[in-house]
Amino acid sequence: MLLLDGVLPLDFAIPMHVFAREAPEFYDVVTCSVGGLVVAVAGGMQVVADGDTSLLRTAQIVVVPGWANAASAQVDPIALDELRRAASRGAQMVSICSGAFALAQAGLLAGLRVTTHWSLWDVLAEQFPDVTIERDAFFVDNGSVLTSGGVTAGVDLALHMLRKDLGPAVANHVARRIVTPLNREGGQGQFVEVAPEPPGDDVMAAAQQWMLHELSRPVTVEQMAGHVNLSARAFHRRFRAHTGTTPLAWLQRRRIERAKELLESTSLSVEDVGAITGFGTPANLRAQFRRATGLSPAAYRRRFWHDTPP
Repeated sequence: MLLLDGVLPLDFAIPMHVFAREAPEFYDVVTCSVGGLVVAVAGGMQVVADGDTSLLRTAQIVVVPGWANAASAQVDPIALDELRRAASRGAQMVSICSGAFALAQAGLLAGLRVTTHWSLWDVLAEQFPDVTIERDAFFVDNGSVLTSGGVTAGVDLALHMLRKDLGPAVANHVARRIVTPLNREGGQGQFVEVAPEPPGDDVMAAAQQWMLHELSRPVTVEQMAGHVNLSARAFHRRFRAHTGTTPLAWLQRRRIERAKELLESTSLSVEDVGAITGFGTPANLRAQFRRATGLSPAAYRRRFWHDTPP
């Protein structure tokens, strides 16, 4: 396991616990760092690695946990060279959370379907356009290259690897030991938060406020544009430049977010939630909600309901 400076504590603790603690008879887990130096852990600790990156030269599996500021940090060239060398001789390459940026910088994700923490999907796609982001997956298995979503999605990936290596009985045993389901329902979409809108365009802000006010009824791009006295084409172009998405896609995301809020904090029926959020029928709400989150409205409510119902 390659530990980069600022390594995220759960990201490296998960594979250590699953492989080194729960299955030590099958896996010999060692850690390394550039130069064998002590590694700072995000949050204040330090970790002493077992050795330097030359340890990667004999590894059958190379795991790169996420590290702080991975989207803006450049991995040491020594580490990147060792990652490439390990991949070229056939080692299985694995990333947890933002560790995908290290594999991407080494050129090991080009042309592949991958995932990372949901907050970094867009950044990874922008920096590495030859990579396809699976935006709702807890993990993606390309055979020789495996990537996981954010933080605890590393558990899903580690159990998947156990199942492939050692069979379902061992994987199920370890899942019970660490008190987690072997196959978690849904995907990362259930945890995604809507990013704040960029400031600086009062016309688009006015349009967005109107769209939110009209959330419960069908709205066309022509109606949106008319509210701010623009043609549909000009509105669409300006809206996309401001938000990075289309007006209808933006509205759909807000409907999903409003549905999440209602499911988390009220006892409204699925029918009422569908009406309030503009999805209409319960069947349409269920279909759109599952597509966005990987869960049914009922399953989402069971998982995230945090208030006493009125």
